[in-house]
Amino acid sequence: MSHSLNEIEAMSKRAARGAGLSWGLSEEAAKGTRWLSAFGFPGTEMLAELLEMNDRIPPIDVSPVSLSADIWHAPTRRMSPLIAGASLSDCAVRLLERGTITMKDVSLPLLAVPFMGGAALRLGVPVAAEWDGARVATDGKQLCVQGDVEALQAKHASQLVFSAPAEMTGKREPVMRADVCETSWEQLGSFAHRTFAPATEESRLRGAGAGVSDND
Repeated sequence: MSHSLNEIEAMSKRAARGAGLSWGLSEEAAKGTRWLSAFGFPGTEMLAELLEMNDRIPPIDVSPVSLSADIWHAPTRRMSPLIAGASLSDCAVRLLERGTITMKDVSLPLLAVPFMGGAALRLGVPVAAEWDGARVATDGKQLCVQGDVEALQAKHASQLVFSAPAEMTGKREPVMRADVCETSWEQLGSFAHRTFAPATEESRLRGAGAGVSDND
């Protein structure tokens, strides 16, 4: 089924928040899902899969242990691409100074790519990411893609390397609407429904934002 990019962003934001992400990260996840969908990727499917994968897991368990380490890794050896991407965006200047930032064991690496756009805009140079046969680069407005579908939509990257400045080759044009998998839309809707749960102790334990504050 087809949805507008605005619909995709709104649903993704509610779903991410329902899955327990902070409001700030939920907004970024929604913008990223919209961005990937605009370039023809199954953004909603990948976000739904990630939310299912990390449901009830404390964010600290899938966050980088240290942003100054030579290789970033999470305590569980499975890093969230949303948290990794947001951290990369915050470390944009460090990326340009170092030339590369390497991350280990990142789930659904394509979901980290939209955060490169913000980094590229702040730095004023394109940023690239490479993993297991895939390469993507962006200047914040355009997206360049190299690699087959299987590699680009990998469920796991043993090593994800970001670099700047990067060469822009293989540009992909954005669209205004996106075809969305009905199953993934229903999964996102299920997470989004948690945000409407009554504010009881039981619903807080079961529902939106369990164990996570808006100040995270």
